[in-house]
Amino acid sequence: MTRLGYFTLDTPDIDKARAFYAALFGWTFDDGSSHATYAHVVGGAPEFGFTKAERAGSYANLYFRVDDIQAACARVVELGGKAAVPSQSPSGLSAVVCDDQGTSFSLWQSAEGY
Repeated sequence: MTRLGYFTLDTPDIDKARAFYAALFGWTFDDGSSHATYAHVVGGAPEFGFTKAERAGSYANLYFRVDDIQAACARVVELGGKAAVPSQSPSGLSAVVCDDQGTSFSLWQSAEGY
């Protein structure tokens, strides 16, 4: 089976992305592997980072697992992003959100978590 081995999120401002996601998820960045057009996230499984792009926008729909989707959506909004109302499916709750630069991603809370 092929599994996601690495991914990047495009962002127009690397420093703003680092601040937003550090505040939202507590992510830290490897300064030795990062530079003006790339920021590598420490401890990602799979490995991932942010790349500088002229405009924001992710072409993949990435789901980040959270323990409390309502709290995570509220935190996104508090940090200047936008969050849709979570929807329910057999696997849990999910919500499409975007960061403070318009990069879209999703949050997911397992059905076992609520």
